[in-house]
Parts: sequence; C-alpha cells; structure tokens
Amino acid sequence: MPHVDIKCFPRDLNDEQKTALAADITEVLIRHLNSKEGAVSVALNQVQQSDWQQVWDTEIAPHMDELIKKPGYSM
Repeated sequence: MPHVDIKCFPRDLNDEQKTALAADITEVLIRHLNSKEGAVSVALNQVQQSDWQQVWDTEIAPHMDELIKKPGYSM
C-alpha cells in the first residue's frame, strides 16, 4: 500500500521515462503518506481517446465526491 493506477491517453514513453515517472510518484507518496519505497506500486494504463468515456463513466463521475483533485472538464 499504496497503489497508484494512472490512466491517460497514449504517450510514447520509453522505459527510462516510465521508470522516472514511477520514481517521482513514489517519492511523493513516501513524503505525504509516510510510505516505504517497497510498499508502493504504480501502474500506467494508456487508454485510447475514443475509450475515455468509459473511464469517465465508471471511475471518475461516480466518485466525484471522493476525488481530492477533480478534473477541469466534464463529459
């Protein structure tokens, strides 16, 4: 714990960039949640823009009250 599941439109990230992203996220979680490095997991799921409505409908809109950072867009 914690696990971060990032969903985004496809990006052309190489392995080094993915590793750097995970390291930055891990650093933030260690600092703010007092986590241990070995307890953090990070997933990067790239979603086609045409499929984003499903992410909105199932993961964002129904949980709007729980989001600590709300998106600046709506669908």
